[in-house]
Amino acid sequence: MALEILQMECVVQGIIETQHVDALEILLQGLCGVPKEQVRIHELCLKSGPNLGVVPSEVRLLCDLVPSMPSWTVRHVGGSLRGPGAEQLSVLVRSVVESKVSSNVLRFFYGLGYKLDHEILKVGFAFNFHRGSQIAVSVTSAHKMPKLHATEDAVPITPNIHLVEITSPATAENYNEVVASVTSFCEYLAPLLHLSKPGASTGTVPSAAAAAAALMSNSVNRLL
Repeated sequence: MALEILQMECVVQGIIETQHVDALEILLQGLCGVPKEQVRIHELCLKSGPNLGVVPSEVRLLCDLVPSMPSWTVRHVGGSLRGPGAEQLSVLVRSVVESKVSSNVLRFFYGLGYKLDHEILKVGFAFNFHRGSQIAVSVTSAHKMPKLHATEDAVPITPNIHLVEITSPATAENYNEVVASVTSFCEYLAPLLHLSKPGASTGTVPSAAAAAAALMSNSVNRLL
């Protein structure tokens, strides 16, 4: 298993009401200028057992169900950038290690002593584009499964809410520039949602309904 090390990753998250997702898609399509990609990811969170040491370890296995032949990725999120400078940033900067793996990866980690903590299915769409830096925007709803690995029977956990996540790869040398690119892009989405560091969500935006209505109206007018 060859590891692809992303030295750093810049990330922000926010939530948007499901009724405004179509408007967000229209806005993103105009800003990104690339076709959207379908997202259907089966995510399994594994945690280490006591035989692997006293310091707990967590990895996430991501199975992309969109292709006819599902592909697997193992992902470990490390610590975030610390210090007074990091606290002033509106974007979280953290270390990430990930790698493409074969379909027997779950059996491999079980053999190492990891245990399944929880699993979810993420369904939605994403845009991948370059705007100052390489940026990925995903808009997904989280689904739970009534029984182990039953992705076809998954049901939404929060039907009225979608998670929006923006990520961009970075290095120790350029993360300030990447943070600036992500922050600048977030400003375009401000009428619809507030984006902040993971875990610091401030909820939905009061102006979202009016902004969504304007976007939908403009989209209809362009089609007429």
